[in-house]
Amino acid sequence: MLSSNVGFFLMPCSTADRQVRERLKSQVATLKERVPGFRPGLAILQVGDRDDSNLYISMKLKAAAEIGINANHIKLPNTASEAEFEAHCAMFLVLRCINALNEDPAIHGFIVQLPLDSNKPINTEKITNAVAPEKDVDGLSSINAGKLSRGDLGDCFIPCTPKGCMELIRQTGIQVAGKRAVVIGRSKIVGAPMHDLLLWNHATVTTCHSKTASLAEEVSKAEILVVAAGKAEMVKGEWIKPGAVVIDCGINHIPDSTKASGKRVVGDVAYKAAKEKASYITPVPGGVGPMTVAMLMQSTVESAQRFLEKYQPGKWNIQYNQLSLRTPVPSTGFCLYPLYIFLNVGAGKLP
Repeated sequence: MLSSNVGFFLMPCSTADRQVRERLKSQVATLKERVPGFRPGLAILQVGDRDDSNLYISMKLKAAAEIGINANHIKLPNTASEAEFEAHCAMFLVLRCINALNEDPAIHGFIVQLPLDSNKPINTEKITNAVAPEKDVDGLSSINAGKLSRGDLGDCFIPCTPKGCMELIRQTGIQVAGKRAVVIGRSKIVGAPMHDLLLWNHATVTTCHSKTASLAEEVSKAEILVVAAGKAEMVKGEWIKPGAVVIDCGINHIPDSTKASGKRVVGDVAYKAAKEKASYITPVPGGVGPMTVAMLMQSTVESAQRFLEKYQPGKWNIQYNQLSLRTPVPSTGFCLYPLYIFLNVGAGKLP
């Protein structure tokens, strides 16, 4: 059980983020020493021109450059649609581009920035599943999701936000095993994989959603609470169990006349009240977001390491067949005679 003697601490998000980035810089430097000129490659595929997507992509590109990852941003127009995928186009279109990235040995991981900003219908599931599982560093393909749900954590990529949440929980020093955890939200990107991660780290997990009858009651039992509901300050401070670890994945805007923009960013948890009862809590903004980016970089480096282990430069994967020597050595004349007949008949040289 977590102690009910509450001493409020901000989750060490910025410290954890810096530690991950420094570790990754060191790992990339080691890879370059092993294979001169080698750099992990990350591609970010964007459809359309959403402002929020542009902001998130710029953060990812900046982090990649800092760590030493070679990152490419591929931007497609919002006119790209599934019906055009098979057509010959002047620009790369989504599936054509994904197939090219799947085959590119210099790209060790790539993501499709969601949501897809297209003025024509696109099946997001079809797009995410087109990404090769071994390069799916966002962990959104059905293969990676299936492996995570089965507990094959060492053989899959995990979605970056849940992976970052687990890293933040570890940074507190609190053991997950045996704890009662509650996840609010069941999206494929955060809620569902977060449930699986906590479960396979031996927590007892309850997932709550829009149809949960007694949300406050469920939250009050949580020693670890992860909220990814997308609703501003829906979790009230009085619901929080004293001493709980609270991870707020929400990003919402509410009116605020004191701000130049007329609005401010809040999470899914009523922060001021919740911090009076939580032992650790993530701020919004500046909490889970930076760790999500850091985990994307970590998955890319991991993918590059796997690539080098499988395809060692300068070494050919040659297998030798066992020779069976025969004595005396058989003549090849008889074996080649049918070929001689065939070739000469075809040339009209035999009657």
